[in-house]
Amino acid sequence: MKNTLSSHGYSYPVAVSRLSEGETSREPQVLRAIAWLKQQSGGAMVVVTPRKDVDSPSLKKLVTSPGVTHQTWRGFSAASLSGSRVVYAWPDRQQLSDLWNADADAVVVIEWDPQASAEWISNAKPVNLLNGQTVRPDSEIESEKAREPLPNGVEEILGYVASMAAGYSSGLKWNEEDKLKADMMNRPERWASISVEQVRRTCRELGMRPNDVNTVVGFLQRRKDGRRFNVRSSYRDFYFN
Repeated sequence: MKNTLSSHGYSYPVAVSRLSEGETSREPQVLRAIAWLKQQSGGAMVVVTPRKDVDSPSLKKLVTSPGVTHQTWRGFSAASLSGSRVVYAWPDRQQLSDLWNADADAVVVIEWDPQASAEWISNAKPVNLLNGQTVRPDSEIESEKAREPLPNGVEEILGYVASMAAGYSSGLKWNEEDKLKADMMNRPERWASISVEQVRRTCRELGMRPNDVNTVVGFLQRRKDGRRFNVRSSYRDFYFN
């Protein structure tokens, strides 16, 4: 599939237009997003906004242009963006995660809340559109040092989990989650020396969806906090060899 997420981000061009220091209006931020998207090749343009009523003059002009489709958050599905060039205005954290299902030709996000978009930016590694400069993610990618495989068979376990999750459009199934939870309880020594951040990075490198990465990382964090899991009887004694 085209929308595979790797350590280098989505396979289609992706950018985020951010409010720069000293800017008192969001209109330049919107204009940067539109200009970048127009430079990308692909299908028809789609603009996604919170409501039909658009405050930005530039977005208002764009959504009334011939051949441009305007969608709102209500009833919106990221899967509908297939084959389109997309301006996604002011999405929240969950909506950004859902972009995994957008098999788009190009996507530019107009950022509203930097905290809400931080995780998506870390995953997708978009081009950053700022006032007077375009910052590519190359430096961030180059700063990631080569790592050793996770010990105790954890690298292989996460590889298995990632491969299973990739086979379902909705991500991890309950039985794979139960296997992982059972292993964490039945083989605690396997996971004791491995940090949450190590698991997060490995899951991202394996191309797991952001929601699935959060699920796996959440399991490990809960175990490190001393919590136990409710696992169905069929997997209660399970562990990976």
